[in-house]
Amino acid sequence: MDAAAPAWLVASWVTLKLAGLTTLILLVMGMPLAWWLAHTHSRWRAPVGAVVALPMVLPPTVLGFYLLIGFAPDGPVGQLTTALGLGTLAFTFKGLLLASVLYSLPFVVHPLQAGFAALPPSLLEAAATLRASPLDRFFSVVLPLSRPSLITASLLGFAHTVGEFGVVLMVGGNIEGETRVLSVLLYDQVEGMAYADAHLLAAGLLGFSFALLLLMQWLGRRTAVAHG
Repeated sequence: MDAAAPAWLVASWVTLKLAGLTTLILLVMGMPLAWWLAHTHSRWRAPVGAVVALPMVLPPTVLGFYLLIGFAPDGPVGQLTTALGLGTLAFTFKGLLLASVLYSLPFVVHPLQAGFAALPPSLLEAAATLRASPLDRFFSVVLPLSRPSLITASLLGFAHTVGEFGVVLMVGGNIEGETRVLSVLLYDQVEGMAYADAHLLAAGLLGFSFALLLLMQWLGRRTAVAHG
């Protein structure tokens, strides 16, 4: 993006890129994880489920602190990426993306898990009798029937990433055009007593959040009518 672009526009681009990539990655990795959590009888289900849900109750700065330690040059992840010639992840967009994936994980996995658990087993059994492979059953039966959960998971993952602050600031810092997202820009504006700009940005984020919630409710009602 043009270096002369307004700060809010640059931060908007970084935020949208971060939220979009985070949501895409979480959908890809979250679907098999959610399916496993919804159907497994393994003794590891509870510990894995607790780890997935941890970001919902853990203070963001705590997660951000430990990720920063891990991403540092002398941290385990930092040493590995340095040995691979990738440099360190702290205060980079790649590191910020990884942190966002971990922090938003439950907001994508939990809706998917609930949707997968609600599917009638008889439908999959019927598909199996028609000699459909497990992969074919997943794409031709599970995903179409789980569309409401997929939409909810996508919207929640995207919105939660847009609203991140603690993890973003700890891991990504405040680098314009690289890691400065809208929430960090708002903090900068308030700290610099630029309240007029802060009001506009905060109102925009508030409107975005409200519109997203309305969209989720509308989609939920539409789905209920379609299946009614």
